[in-house]
Amino acid sequence: MTTSALSLDLATCLANATVMYHRVHGFHWNVIGSDFPEWHSKFEEIYDDVYSSLDPFGENLRKIGVFAPFRLADLAGMASVADAPVTGYDVPTLVADLLVTNAGVLSSLNAAFQSATQANQQGIANFIAERIDAHQKWAWQLSASL
Repeated sequence: MTTSALSLDLATCLANATVMYHRVHGFHWNVIGSDFPEWHSKFEEIYDDVYSSLDPFGENLRKIGVFAPFRLADLAGMASVADAPVTGYDVPTLVADLLVTNAGVLSSLNAAFQSATQANQQGIANFIAERIDAHQKWAWQLSASL
C-alpha cells in the first residue's frame, strides 16, 4: 500500500468527519423532546470530539506530502457518508440517523488504518486507532440509547 492510497483514505476520513461534525452540530441545535437538555449536551460532546479530529486529519495529510482539502464542496464530494435530509428532530430519529453516519465514519477509519499500517505510517495509524476507539464509544452510547 502506498501513501497515495493512504492519502485518499485520510481525505475520505476528513470528509466524513466534516459531514458528521456538521450533522451532529445541527442535531445539537434542533433536538426536541422531554429529554432535550440531556441530548443537547450529548450532541455537543460528540461534535466537540469529532471537530477535534479535523485538524489532525489535515495535518496527517500534509505529513505525507498531500494538500488537505478544505472547501466544503470538495469535502462533500469526497465523503462516503450521506448528508441526507433529516426526517425528524425527536431523539430516536436523530440517534438512529447518527448511528448510520457514525458507522460510515468507522468504515472509512478502518480502511485508513489498514492503509496507514501497510504504508508503515505508524504515527498516523496510532491517530486513526484512537479515532476508531472514539467512534466505537459513540456507537455504543448511541445504540444503548435506542
